[in-house]
Amino acid sequence: MRAIMLAAGLGQRLSGGDETLPPKSLLDIGGKSLLDRHLDILAALGVEELVMVLGYHKEEIEAALKARGKQNFVRPIHNPDYRRGSLLSLNRAREALFDPEGVLFMDADVLYHPRLLEVLVEGEGTLFPYDRDYEPGDEPVKLCLKQGRVVEFRKKVGELARDTEGEWPGFARIGPAEGPLLAKAMETLIGQGRLDDPYEEAMRAVMLERPQAIGALDVTGIPWIEIDFPADLERARTEILPKIAAWRPE
Repeated sequence: MRAIMLAAGLGQRLSGGDETLPPKSLLDIGGKSLLDRHLDILAALGVEELVMVLGYHKEEIEAALKARGKQNFVRPIHNPDYRRGSLLSLNRAREALFDPEGVLFMDADVLYHPRLLEVLVEGEGTLFPYDRDYEPGDEPVKLCLKQGRVVEFRKKVGELARDTEGEWPGFARIGPAEGPLLAKAMETLIGQGRLDDPYEEAMRAVMLERPQAIGALDVTGIPWIEIDFPADLERARTEILPKIAAWRPE
């Protein structure tokens, strides 16, 4: 099985616009970069290849991969339009969405216990995890369910009727049936001129088109954090990393 990782963004909310800072995938968390943590977890889970979309400071990431001797495991893809929406980054890796085994999708700026990725590797078809224990607001991407089926997937969900809601951690398993549909949804959005849209809009289109084919996986309790702001980085180092070290599956 292959994985797609998006690591092209500037991370402006974290850096405050200081473009001398390294990309988020190279952030040091407890003496180890996020990138190194991703690589170790993917290798342990038997993932065969990582398709990694790069943009901001791509040379630094490529140097880190070379230092780890991962040139044969990681296939870098450059997105020259990395200052625009993340939709364009995912579209750069569209070829991997046609893999007959399906593909793992990953954001690069997440610190997590390996179990969060393991449950996706062990699963089948298309799976989107969600965490019910989250702070409400406009920042988290929310997965909303009604009677077990996806009814919404956005940051702002309004008064939509649902019986379950959780934050999406930024990972998914995209099955072989939904991968081509996701590629088509991206093509449609780009054709409409929506170049600055987040990639979640293309995923949402597939979810709402085929809700019966989308598995929702409750991962509440597994430690993880997406690092978008300075406070997230501090929390990752002081709170989430110790929880990851101590956490064990029930």
